Amino acid sequence: MNAPTPPTPPTPPNAPGAAPPAPARPDALLPLLGTDEDAVAYFAGVADLDATDPSSHLLQDGIRLASGARLEQFARAASGDAFCFVGEGGEERPVVYVSLDGEAGPLALGLPELLRLCLVVPWWQDAPGRTAGELRAVAEEYREDVADLDRRRDRAARALGFDPAGLPSEAAALARLAELSRGPVAAACLVVGSEDEVFDPLFGAVRARP
Repeated sequence: MNAPTPPTPPTPPNAPGAAPPAPARPDALLPLLGTDEDAVAYFAGVADLDATDPSSHLLQDGIRLASGARLEQFARAASGDAFCFVGEGGEERPVVYVSLDGEAGPLALGLPELLRLCLVVPWWQDAPGRTAGELRAVAEEYREDVADLDRRRDRAARALGFDPAGLPSEAAALARLAELSRGPVAAACLVVGSEDEVFDPLFGAVRARP
């Protein structure tokens, strides 16, 4: 009799091609993001992602996706810029950032990925076009401004069900952001204004035309 075939071992969490680990409480992150004390202190206070006041989450008239898909704001930056879900569904939907300066682009495929980005690189808006040395300087400046950054980050991560030790590296998070800024995801998330003007890409990628 032939020996049984041994089971295929699972893909390690950090192996190439492996899906990022899911938070302990999927599909319930957004309510916590707006109400949990530790989450609000970090995301609204440090990462400039405020989900505490849903009544303020209204896009300017006429701003929409070129594809006609739904664009639903769920959080805002202090500047009034918008974090939006694309299409129908829940927290697994792509997330687009819409700037009042006429720029827009995808940040993540799902709210969990966005939160990991903000936990690892809360200064992501300052990253485009910078060298590795400049990025280190930006990160150091952020740490000088927020002396307890690591403690606040870890408390927020645990409040949302993330293991701080399992978060991606800064380099991996920024590489993922650059990947999403070009190709089919960026083309599908093209944002236009009230006069059908196409918003500029957040990170200088070549813009696809509708």
